[in-house]
Amino acid sequence: MSDFLVIVESPAKAKTIERYLGKKYKVKASMGHLIDLPKSQMGIDTENNYNPKYITIRGKGPVLKELKSAAKKAKKVYLAADPDREGEAIAWHLAQSLEVDVHSDCRVVFNEITKDAIKESFKHPRAINMDLVDAQQARRALDRLVGYNISPLLWKKVKKGLSAGRVQSVALRMIIDREKEIAAFEPEEYWTIGAEFLKGKNAFEASFYGIGKEKAELKSEEDVKNILKQVKGNKFSVDSVTKKERKRNPAPPFITSSLQQEAARKLNFRAKKTMMLAQQLYEGIDLGKEGTVGLITYMRTDSTRISELAQGEAKEYIIGEYGEKFVQTEPRKEKKQSNAQDAHEAIRPTSTMKVPEKIKEFLSRDQYRLYKLIWERFVASQMASAIMDTMSVDLRNGDITFRATGSKVKFPGFMKVYVEGTDDQVEEKDKFLPDLKEGDEVTKKDIEPKQHFTQPPPRYTEARLVRTLEEMGIGRPSTYAPTLDTIQKRGYVSLDNKRFVPTELGEVIHELMIEFFPEILDLEFTAKMEENLDHVEEGKINWVKVIDDFYRDFEKSLEVAEKEMQEIEIKDEPAGEDCEQCGSPMVFKMGRYGKFMACSNFPECRNTKAIVKDIGVKCPKCEEGNIIERKSKKRRIFYGCDRYPECDFLSWDKPLARKCPKCENMLVEKKLKKGVQVQCTECDFKEEPQS
Repeated sequence: MSDFLVIVESPAKAKTIERYLGKKYKVKASMGHLIDLPKSQMGIDTENNYNPKYITIRGKGPVLKELKSAAKKAKKVYLAADPDREGEAIAWHLAQSLEVDVHSDCRVVFNEITKDAIKESFKHPRAINMDLVDAQQARRALDRLVGYNISPLLWKKVKKGLSAGRVQSVALRMIIDREKEIAAFEPEEYWTIGAEFLKGKNAFEASFYGIGKEKAELKSEEDVKNILKQVKGNKFSVDSVTKKERKRNPAPPFITSSLQQEAARKLNFRAKKTMMLAQQLYEGIDLGKEGTVGLITYMRTDSTRISELAQGEAKEYIIGEYGEKFVQTEPRKEKKQSNAQDAHEAIRPTSTMKVPEKIKEFLSRDQYRLYKLIWERFVASQMASAIMDTMSVDLRNGDITFRATGSKVKFPGFMKVYVEGTDDQVEEKDKFLPDLKEGDEVTKKDIEPKQHFTQPPPRYTEARLVRTLEEMGIGRPSTYAPTLDTIQKRGYVSLDNKRFVPTELGEVIHELMIEFFPEILDLEFTAKMEENLDHVEEGKINWVKVIDDFYRDFEKSLEVAEKEMQEIEIKDEPAGEDCEQCGSPMVFKMGRYGKFMACSNFPECRNTKAIVKDIGVKCPKCEEGNIIERKSKKRRIFYGCDRYPECDFLSWDKPLARKCPKCENMLVEKKLKKGVQVQCTECDFKEEPQS
């Protein structure tokens, strides 16, 4: 018989923690929730203070029985579920089921699964925090009241399998609003004038700035011609030289949302995949002789706080690897969100000394890539700022001013290890200018006016949408990945070039929600609700009051929707061809991976096939066939001739109908990290990238 029983959520953690604690401790896993609201009904008693109806989850009875048996034999039971609201609720349910006093020191929390952290946490057990439990109960009740009331209504009025939720409805609204912005956008023409200059044999670039000291915009070709008329000869004089030293600070260590964003930018990971891999790194990886060790701290956090111990270890590593001058000397003031919960640390490696390359052999390729990202971000956050030398030079020809800017890294600091990615711009690179001083004369070698058009706001990528939701205070770290997953699974949005596009179904659902449940889609209302849940967690407000304030108005909206919402039939769109197996018409259907063709005689005929999309370009190889969009086995889009296998033309880049203006060969849209660029397949012709 063991003296102490410890219950964690995951079996992956159980063995590791048992090894750390020793023979007196028996560690068992609850496998997540054992007690929850029923799936078959709402489970919230709206007539009795919104009392939740909890039941043992189907299939979890044997696990609960085993834990009860073990609890009876133990002198003391410790509940060590994850350190968040959901983990606190799991511990509370277990305490009630195992007859453990919730006010006793039965709750143990730790943010990392390492020997020192585990042993230290067991020195400071506490009672179950009922404010945390109530905050989780409030969130679950709210989600049930919204989802289990609106979803059946949508099933009845539109089609089966639909759902509506607080955060997912807002996310869908943001995607649709962005699409409307793009549709309404009217591009405006503007021009730039770039020029190449020579100082001796040194060439450098500058752009038209303005007239005299005043900045001027070029809105038309006529404006450009007027400027070029005023340029006399090829000689420009250096009017002013401004040199500055600029400090660049590293990004703070990861929180949940920034990890999801950066993994999307740099590793091309979806939010769901990022969180799955982070969970594995947190729960522990078998490092051979060292055994199973948790490699990162808890991955659901919105705090950038770092423990003094972790800071000290990082400092030791940085000094040993790069030298004393690369260590951060003064504490930085980090921007802290007003709603950030500071109970956790940021996401960081449990030990800086576990350098990614040294443990690479024990990790899968994706585990290694995510761990390396987390490790580098943390180490860089503890390093000295980078110092940039910047130079701005104004060149004058009469009243016309061109400006050249340059910068170079004077001291790399944290940039030796890691530089944060961005959604909108290319990472900073050295741009050198020759040694110039006031009064110097330079020669204009070449000048090139360019026409541009303003671009509409970009569609949301997963990273951009997560960032926007976070900035607006909508949702919490644990909600982003499942929210984005749900709106895709329901067929409300699809992905085009990794950007969200609303489907017809998504727009129909959105219109119904806007008409009958505007408060659910109100961004300020949703953010305020998150704030109220935080107040429940802080013990400032009763959770039943939060629910009641919401439900009284929501119930009235439901009654109106039940009476007035019209039934909408979303008919399958005819595909314009017949089934080759039974002769019935084929129709377009929406599946998990987008539209596909299926036989209208389903279920008698189950014939399906992928949609072949003609992009309106003649095959450049055989000049007979048309180019169509296809998908590889890994669902990657490529382009080929519809006469395959007679013609084997293939391109990963999208061919365009227009020809290269320089050599008359094929132009393609090349996907870049930050957008697309039109370029020729044969010569060096390229157009300006579009985000």
